Amino acid sequence: MSDKNIMLMAHLMRRAGFGASKDELLEISKRSYEEQVDLMLDSEPNYEVSKHLMHRYQPDYGSPMGNSSNGASWLYKMIWSDSPFKEKIALFWHGIFATGYAKLANGIVLHDQIKMFSKLGLGNYRNLLIELSKDPAMIIWLDNCESHKGAINENYGRELLELFSMGTGNYTEKDIKEAARAFTGWTIANKEYMTEKSQRDSVWPYGRLAMHFEYKEEDHDNDEKIFLGEKGNFNGEDIIDIICKQKATSRFIARHMYSFFVEDEPPVPEWPYKEPNNPEAIDALSEVYFNSGYDIKEMLRFLFKSDFFKTEKVWNKRVKSPIELVAGTLRLTKEFYRPEKFQSATNSQTSFMGQHAMNPPSVEGWHWGTEWLDSGTVVERVNFSSSNLGNTNHSGIRKIIDNVRANTNEIYSPEILIDLLLEELGEIIVSQNTKETLIDFAESRLNDKELLTDENLSELLKLVGAMPEYQRA
Repeated sequence: MSDKNIMLMAHLMRRAGFGASKDELLEISKRSYEEQVDLMLDSEPNYEVSKHLMHRYQPDYGSPMGNSSNGASWLYKMIWSDSPFKEKIALFWHGIFATGYAKLANGIVLHDQIKMFSKLGLGNYRNLLIELSKDPAMIIWLDNCESHKGAINENYGRELLELFSMGTGNYTEKDIKEAARAFTGWTIANKEYMTEKSQRDSVWPYGRLAMHFEYKEEDHDNDEKIFLGEKGNFNGEDIIDIICKQKATSRFIARHMYSFFVEDEPPVPEWPYKEPNNPEAIDALSEVYFNSGYDIKEMLRFLFKSDFFKTEKVWNKRVKSPIELVAGTLRLTKEFYRPEKFQSATNSQTSFMGQHAMNPPSVEGWHWGTEWLDSGTVVERVNFSSSNLGNTNHSGIRKIIDNVRANTNEIYSPEILIDLLLEELGEIIVSQNTKETLIDFAESRLNDKELLTDENLSELLKLVGAMPEYQRA
């Protein structure tokens, strides 16, 4: 039976990564829990997925013409990186700073944005917001390239306050306008030419080009502004400085962290009207935000080491997003040992489940939690996890079956078999009702250890993939 340290490590890896196999958990459990958290936060990946490997097997990787290969490549990194936490952080910010191909029609700027989230997502929040404001994908997504001195576009100023930092109810319409004035001149280099090229899509594969930030002093509104009660000749950096000092900002980011890493909160539009699940945790994270100088890494260090994260009360309380479900399953099955071109078809499975990476439904991103689950998406989720876990041609599943057989040589019972399988799949926690269902199935098919055939164990793994607990983290 598993010990509490391994179970806690499994909880950490489900939330800070995409889950871990039994062998991986045994390896990291050689360290203390606190040591593993520090290592995860402070170390750089030993194995970075090579962009040259991507280009070899997915020629469209980084291509401006689409986002399917970029999404597949990102999924490949989630599966094979030895630091899945870095990709999980990018996914965290992608859900907040939602930007999509539907409007941009340019895959490479989205690809570059995800890289930026992975690189800066554990740093200073002020720096992240500044880089976000200079990001070509965001500038086009929220029309800041259409905001000019004397003729502002309010989109970026509004969403910077509403969805990226403070949340509704903490600013006025006047503050939105003043923020928009401060960000005039923050635009795309050679915008007119880039727009014309995008419309024509000429000379494939160079019809759509990478875009670059440019600050145009002559288009910036240099007049005095009043923003959140402060007065001055503000530029964009000044607006972000003021935003980062606000208590509302600290609580907004803290609640996002709690919802993503601890337990599902209501959708963001409901936050002004519903109290957090754990107000004390939000207060504590907010305090770390200020004490650390807006340091995201230190907020997460506190979160992962906190009692409110480690308590068993929150284990399996988050519904896996489609990307988390697919990436976690593929880390177990190990289906793609190189970034094959047909991996794009597997990547499309997340879209069928309701989450198209790099193409959220709106600037609000996706609503998480139980909103992932409806009569259509549940069928897609169960079919995917069940069929992949039951495929004995996958090397990861082959290893799980071999491990189970090796550990049932001395003693066998359906109860022990189920425990072994749940351990091999990453210490999955199930209800008593689910466990009894699995045991009943095992007894009906595997009443003797001589019947531990590939086919029988495959059927049992399919059943595990279909159970409700597998859909949660």
